[in-house]
Amino acid sequence: MKPRAKLYAATLLIVFPWILAGCKAGDVSAGSTPEAVTVRVAEVTGGESTGVPLRFSGIVRASQRATLTFQVSGRLEEQAVELGQKVAAGDVLARVYSPALAPARDSAKARLAELNTQYEQARREWLRSNRLHERGVVSEQSLEQIAARRDALKASVATAKASLAEATQLLEESTLRAPFAGRVEALLVERDEFVAAGQPVMRLSSPQGREVEVRVPAYLLDHVALGQALSIWSVQDRSLPVLTGSVLEIAQAGAIRGELHPILVSLPVDSLEPGEPVEVGITPEGTAAASVPLVAVTRTAEGTGVFRIRDGQALRVPVTVDRILGERALVSSDALVPGDQVVYAGMTRLTDGDRVEVH
Repeated sequence: MKPRAKLYAATLLIVFPWILAGCKAGDVSAGSTPEAVTVRVAEVTGGESTGVPLRFSGIVRASQRATLTFQVSGRLEEQAVELGQKVAAGDVLARVYSPALAPARDSAKARLAELNTQYEQARREWLRSNRLHERGVVSEQSLEQIAARRDALKASVATAKASLAEATQLLEESTLRAPFAGRVEALLVERDEFVAAGQPVMRLSSPQGREVEVRVPAYLLDHVALGQALSIWSVQDRSLPVLTGSVLEIAQAGAIRGELHPILVSLPVDSLEPGEPVEVGITPEGTAAASVPLVAVTRTAEGTGVFRIRDGQALRVPVTVDRILGERALVSSDALVPGDQVVYAGMTRLTDGDRVEVH
């Protein structure tokens, strides 16, 4: 064999096995399934609604109550009730004496009687003059003067009636009457003391209905609603069962920083007496942030994210890290719900869409 032919045969013997090996390897990769990546996973926690119950102190009071005053000044001449006494609507509670009230009424009454007499006389005089005017005895000018005097007296009578009504009303205001049926809670003035107009004299409350007012921070106003049921505890006797009240009024948030806002809560009928301290429970509802292991969070050019496992496949979902607590991260993501599985080990060999095997 020639030298060139020998060299060609040797080259074929060297290259041919590599060609066969290449064909064999290509056939195997084309027909086989990629191996699953072994990973470790952890559950997503949080995301549920949570609330911490808060208690606010208040004092039970009557739903219908009034602080009574006189509309006139004077000496407290009579106090017809005692502390704690029950009264009916319209009952006399107290009287003040003012030396000018009765004479003013009598004077107004006498003035009205005088003007009525003068008016009646002027009216009769006009009637007579009118008949004489028809006969030509009284002139037109005289008749008009008589009519003007009559009309002036009529107006004066109306003024006198108003003055009498005012004087009578002021005299009636010297007597204090109960505006509704209830119980005397407090006597604020002693007998024979001078009482100024508008000065509180006594407090009256109705036995029908109880309520309590509590003051809360502005952020809690969004966690209560009209008619909402709230728990109420007695402070004096912790052994009493928990009562259930209903929200009657909610104050509007103000512009003053740190200001507390009143919330009015009704109590069950015949439950607690006015003056008893209670606690009203309000539970602000909130949603806890989703929590994942800190090592499960990865960072790429697109941002931070985690690998979520669904049906044996790893899918990368973006997350925003809100806070780090120890070995866990509080994250925000619309794609994660409590109970989801996220990868925290084996991520170096993992790409989006890979099949995984949880170890």
